[in-house]
Amino acid sequence: MAQILADRRDIDFVLYEQLDVNKLAEQDAFKGLNKKMFDMVISEARNLSIKEILPTNAEGDTLGVTFDNGVVTVPESFKRPFQLLRDGDWTSMSKSPDLGGQGMPYMVNIAVLEYLWGGNYCLVNYGTMGLGTGMMIEIFGTQQQKDMFLEKLYTAQWGGTMLLTEADAGSDVGALTTTAKKNDDSTYTITGNKIFITNGEHNLTENIVHPVLARVEGAPAGTKGISIFIVPKIWVNEDGSLAESNDVVCTGTEEKMGIHASATCSMALGGQGKCRGLLLGEENQGMKIMFHMMNDARFNVGFQGFTYASSAYLYACNYAKERIQGKDLTAGKDSASVAIINHPDVRRMLTWMKAHVDGMRSFIYYAASLFDWLKVEPNAEAAQNRQDLIDFFIPLVKAYSTQRSFDICTQAMQVYGGYGYIKEYPIEQLLRDCKITSIYEGTDGIQAMDLLGRKLQMRGGALFKAFIKEIRNGITATQDDPVLTVLAGRVSKAVDRLEEVAAHLSKTSASPQVKTAFAFAFPFLEVTGDVIMAWMLFWRASVAVQALAKGAKAKDQAFYTGMVKTAEFFIHNVLPVALGKMDTIADGNSAAIDIPDDCFGG
Repeated sequence: MAQILADRRDIDFVLYEQLDVNKLAEQDAFKGLNKKMFDMVISEARNLSIKEILPTNAEGDTLGVTFDNGVVTVPESFKRPFQLLRDGDWTSMSKSPDLGGQGMPYMVNIAVLEYLWGGNYCLVNYGTMGLGTGMMIEIFGTQQQKDMFLEKLYTAQWGGTMLLTEADAGSDVGALTTTAKKNDDSTYTITGNKIFITNGEHNLTENIVHPVLARVEGAPAGTKGISIFIVPKIWVNEDGSLAESNDVVCTGTEEKMGIHASATCSMALGGQGKCRGLLLGEENQGMKIMFHMMNDARFNVGFQGFTYASSAYLYACNYAKERIQGKDLTAGKDSASVAIINHPDVRRMLTWMKAHVDGMRSFIYYAASLFDWLKVEPNAEAAQNRQDLIDFFIPLVKAYSTQRSFDICTQAMQVYGGYGYIKEYPIEQLLRDCKITSIYEGTDGIQAMDLLGRKLQMRGGALFKAFIKEIRNGITATQDDPVLTVLAGRVSKAVDRLEEVAAHLSKTSASPQVKTAFAFAFPFLEVTGDVIMAWMLFWRASVAVQALAKGAKAKDQAFYTGMVKTAEFFIHNVLPVALGKMDTIADGNSAAIDIPDDCFGG
């Protein structure tokens, strides 16, 4: 049977052969877990997604959500699979079993979500978004707040959100106008309006818990004066039971290009003067607390984009093998028509897609493994190194993955030709749904500014140094193989050039040419991502060469050979383009900054 949504053989390769998740099972934090259990969980997730979740995806896109007098209703077909998600404890697998999770490594959770989110992200996210809400409460909340909210959020009995954006305070969070006034009972009265709130209102859970950014009366201006509050849709008693409705009202939902079945809401807080919230952490700590959730959310958005790319690539592969059109270029005029996978340009597109899907899967799982190993790392210096890599990778996972994933969906549509552009086939929905991932949770341009303006400079450049060291260690650990030797040399050259360009941009960003430097922030993020892809693909090829040398089973030989050829394609065909972009960054032309405003448009 053809693979759909995700490539199970490749998932197994990344988990067990490239990253060796079995070593985690030897740690006390994951005691009792093993490969058999990991395989069973991933297989069950695949079955659930293909049989129950995927069939709702097209209907969700067609029907969307309905809004009527403050009530948002999701498609009826969502209710059964949503309950199955809850019954199977799928919504927070990496959390402790004491809180409704399964205690799984984050890497395994990512493998599960490849299938669940790949089946219907909008549906599954109604259940999984509460994880981010709960994590903030788990880290910064009081014990009473944890007792009241955590288990219900982690098990999706209650939904979760994040009320951050306002009409005049989107990326500029410090400009928000939502206010909070402390009451005699230590609750706060919240007043304000928020927009673009994912899952702000829906009918799948009995309650929805909103973390809300607001400014306490008298607090400093800008981001320094922002606090964060727990504002449930229905007020919660101290014993965790539900009380009266809170003054939190959905005033409408957005009509969007994609993710139609995701409720994107406008929310009014305190319209009747009766919206109450609980302070999370301390006053004026809102941004610090939010970024704990935001970093996790940005990682998830990058991964969300990847799930669209994985699905689109596999659909394109299957279609190219089945679609008969045209004759082989080397065959005679009277020869039979062939499947389009035989045509060179289609093969080029498929190989380009495969290289990026394979590379992104390894990169995302590798980043997830850093979270897992950080959890069990006893050595402070090693733990800091892992944290440095995580911090450096977050904007890259988010922005590079979402950019390339949209490109992959575009290429998949090209493989389908006209059929890809119509709703009868899945690609046009994937393309539309994927686009939002480069926009929300901080646009990709903001991620690039974060990479250049913060991550490249943090701790005296320690994050970038940790990244360069890690990548060089991976490239030098190669086998005596002529193909790998050539590839290693090319990747090493790109790493050296990236290091030079990073130093140049760091220097320029601290000079009067700071705006010119930031005009190249996004190109720098892209070339850094391309070098990471080359690193990941080389790493995969190294493992594959070893497996072939040891006498891989016949059924695996094509898989491993394909891995070597994919690395060869990327490093010979895509990486040189990245090197050209690095030359452009180093040249530092300032035309984009110097051009007068009046030159743009009439």
